[in-house]
Amino acid sequence: MEENTVTTTADFSATTATDTSPPPQRRSICGNCSRPLPVCLCHALPASPIPTATQIIIVQHPHESHHKLNTIPLLTRSLLHATAFISRKLRPNLHPLLDSLRNNINDNDHSPRAIYLFPPSSSSPAVSLSELKNMLNEGDGGRGLVLIVFDATWKHAREMVKASEGYLGQFALRVCLDGGLNEEAEGGSIYESELVLRKEPCGGCVTTAEAVARFLRVVEPNGPEIESKIIGSLREMVRLQARFLKPMKPRPRLLRQSNQKD
Repeated sequence: MEENTVTTTADFSATTATDTSPPPQRRSICGNCSRPLPVCLCHALPASPIPTATQIIIVQHPHESHHKLNTIPLLTRSLLHATAFISRKLRPNLHPLLDSLRNNINDNDHSPRAIYLFPPSSSSPAVSLSELKNMLNEGDGGRGLVLIVFDATWKHAREMVKASEGYLGQFALRVCLDGGLNEEAEGGSIYESELVLRKEPCGGCVTTAEAVARFLRVVEPNGPEIESKIIGSLREMVRLQARFLKPMKPRPRLLRQSNQKD
């Protein structure tokens, strides 16, 4: 891993020429993991990025990049072949690898090359991760897969996928994690205690980092080891951040109007 460097940032946007108040305190940022020094994650990251046969492309919503528990830097620093860029949808001429896959579809190849990970909808079915594994075993074993994931709140992620399906549908297979979603069940937290840092909207929802880890566990030869390292780093990130946030209780689930009684 590269030697850590430290940068400092400060917001002077509210300072005027006549302002006599002390300047804002600078916040030291780790130059390797891009997190503030009090929550630096370098000690929990792999000593060097883990190589994978799968290439991971992360499409991140603009709003998500500013979140304190943004898990994308964890992935791009832990996995050698993980890259991320910010966009609200996928389209031609946005990513050269995806365009290459779209332009070189082999109708005789029954083993999928490009996968986008998202739960099914009534109009867009998805194969489960277990079903994908069987498909890969019957093909080339999953060599050279390209995994596409969307990083956003669930509301924004649905919008991103819907806006991208016309493009992705030409060359990529929609895959969901085993178990699927349960919109009637209470969502979990990525921190297992009374301290809820970021509540998932319903049962079956997971963070982007955990979804990628589960996918790699199934398709990579050393998948369980990769998953363990990613989840370990994720838990440490949340543990560090928890020291600086006040405990929050999850909001009660809102009953559907049809089920409410006077």
